[in-house]
Amino acid sequence: MNWLTDVNERARQRIEEISRLPVYRDRHLTLLTDLYQLTMMYGHFREGRHEERVVFDLFYRQNPCGNGYAITAGLEQVVWYLYNLRFSDADLAYLRSLNMFSDEFLQYLKNFTFHGDVYAIPEGTVVFPNEPLLRVEGPIVEVQLIESAILSFINHQSLIATKARRIVEAARTNDGHEDNPVIEMGLRRAQNVDASVFGARAAIIGGCVSTSNLMAAESYHLPVAGTQGHSWIQSFPSELEAFEAYASAFPDDTVLLVDTYDVLRSGVPNAIRVGLRLKEEGHTLKGIRIDSGDLAYLSKRARKMLDAAGLTETKIIASSDLDEYTIRDLVTQGAEIDSWGVGTNLITSIDCPALGCVYKLVAQEVNHVLEPRIKVSENPSKITNPGRKKVLRLYVDDHAVADLIALVDETYDPSEPLELFDPIHTYKRKVIQNYRVEELLVPVFQGGTLVYELPELPEIQARVEVQVEYFGSEIRRHLKPHGYHVDLSQPLWDLKQKLLHQWRGRRVAQSK
Repeated sequence: MNWLTDVNERARQRIEEISRLPVYRDRHLTLLTDLYQLTMMYGHFREGRHEERVVFDLFYRQNPCGNGYAITAGLEQVVWYLYNLRFSDADLAYLRSLNMFSDEFLQYLKNFTFHGDVYAIPEGTVVFPNEPLLRVEGPIVEVQLIESAILSFINHQSLIATKARRIVEAARTNDGHEDNPVIEMGLRRAQNVDASVFGARAAIIGGCVSTSNLMAAESYHLPVAGTQGHSWIQSFPSELEAFEAYASAFPDDTVLLVDTYDVLRSGVPNAIRVGLRLKEEGHTLKGIRIDSGDLAYLSKRARKMLDAAGLTETKIIASSDLDEYTIRDLVTQGAEIDSWGVGTNLITSIDCPALGCVYKLVAQEVNHVLEPRIKVSENPSKITNPGRKKVLRLYVDDHAVADLIALVDETYDPSEPLELFDPIHTYKRKVIQNYRVEELLVPVFQGGTLVYELPELPEIQARVEVQVEYFGSEIRRHLKPHGYHVDLSQPLWDLKQKLLHQWRGRRVAQSK
């Protein structure tokens, strides 16, 4: 068995393992696409062009939530989807019922599998606008079909991972340490089941330590967290009896919700009574949770009361419509909060509900040669970068200084000075020397064969922690972050100008 075969086998075993997870088991998503993907496929098939090779880039144009960067996520879903992409008999029967497609085309779809190449930036990587997060190459009908599904996967999870990262960093405002953990608690507010499970996964990638979502926890072997709701407290004759009953059921994992009636006059005093009984029996009151009111004031008072009673090990958990701004303010106000339960504002990315990834044709086969393609727009930000490209991250003294989008056949010698320039304001230039180059896009599928071994979730989360340290605090700040340099190589910039010049020439000729 040669090295590549061994890699392929490990990759296959890993995706088969993932396919058995509850969130994937017995699922079939081939028709998770828009109708116009099938109509375009059919049109290409009728014209005999369906085997022509094309190249598409998947990228986004603007960082979400006013952030200085994004965290890429969702590649696992993409890989699982492509690996299992087949038209079932039920799929074909439905397409036939639309009376839009010929029997010959439906027969072609019966034997359909993905034969293309996919290059992707690994999950958990810090990324920036206009960089290809995925580059997909293959027959046009295959590459066209998958557009909507892979956009959905990457858009959603990258958005939630980025939002989670903002919230996690806000919880570390004072010292940057990881002793102020964030718990994902958004299941009931997520837009649907998949948004809750994959959103929880993305939140863990962004830095959350646990989830309240049992399906997500089972699927991804995550720590699961939860206490009780106000209805539990209300269902007993008194708050104290509710606390006692819960502590009896979970003596080594008791967290008590103290704001059902009155945090300081009732909730905390009753929690202390229970905590002291647990202490006498050799247990510890793990924590109290405050879900309403002035969290800074209440947590400070509660901390004093707990400490005075000798319950110094009891933690204070806060919830109540938290986001990065509220958490950061509470931390800077000295709130005595040990961990944060964040739901709605995280799982929905409430202030930025869509990342806006797009999927654009950048090259097409003509007479067996791939020719670059460009999309032109009145909006300069929507003019695409043509050709087969790679993304290079440039480091000086182990600090990321710029990303360079370049054509795939370009080479760079780090021992030689490299001049970078702004692709819009080209007079803005700088020269770097003695730099290190990291190529971000890695092969995932080659000729339809999976060659990338998907990492475990803890590996992806650890990658985020390493990645963000390469970037300065001015890029990572939440309000008005400094813009990171994403430049085009000189050959790519020249190619783009050449195609724009040709387009202008054709437009002038057509107007005569």
